[in-house]
Amino acid sequence: MDGSTSRSLSIATPSETNLTATVLDLEQRTLLLTAANTGSGTSTSALAFASQLALMSAGAVLLIDSSNSTGGLSQQLGLGKLRGYTDLLFDQDTPPLAQDCIVRLSDQLFDILPGGTWKRGRAALDPERLRVLLHQLGGQYRFVVIDGEAIYASADSLVIGTLVDGVILVVCAEETRKEVAQAAAQRLTQAGARLIGSVFNKRKYYMPKWLYNNL
Repeated sequence: MDGSTSRSLSIATPSETNLTATVLDLEQRTLLLTAANTGSGTSTSALAFASQLALMSAGAVLLIDSSNSTGGLSQQLGLGKLRGYTDLLFDQDTPPLAQDCIVRLSDQLFDILPGGTWKRGRAALDPERLRVLLHQLGGQYRFVVIDGEAIYASADSLVIGTLVDGVILVVCAEETRKEVAQAAAQRLTQAGARLIGSVFNKRKYYMPKWLYNNL
């Protein structure tokens, strides 16, 4: 771990959802958040989820950025130049130690494993190498939350989904078509992933929210 790093981070809670309510079984310790398409607010949901888990859990929480998207979680947090996820999984010659890549956010209750600097190109994700990494991190953290690529942007989340305890599908209100979300959920379950819940993100309210909540 590289000490205490201070970052300016504002976590916006996804609309109309208690993320931790999707994890009723506390033995579900490794969790992937993904979406059908990019731009659904997966990173925002992952940040909120890690924060809520850290508040409700007596153990440590780790948030992993596994997304290759430009302007993703690591870039937003100013961690884009740090070694991390891709270096651990794709650097065969001089791989770092996991503990040297994990960043402690001094103003947050959870740690983060940045996306990394290794340019993987077209290299496929090695499930066995990831399994070993998740097992190692699972021994150090009460919960491991993974911010994943969208299902239709990369095959990675289908691979990761089979190695974690549960998958949460982020659905962007009024942007993600119902059929697309259902097809993404079907792809996950057919791959062998355990879909445990969904997040309805960016909902627009056409009446005051307090009134909506009391209907």
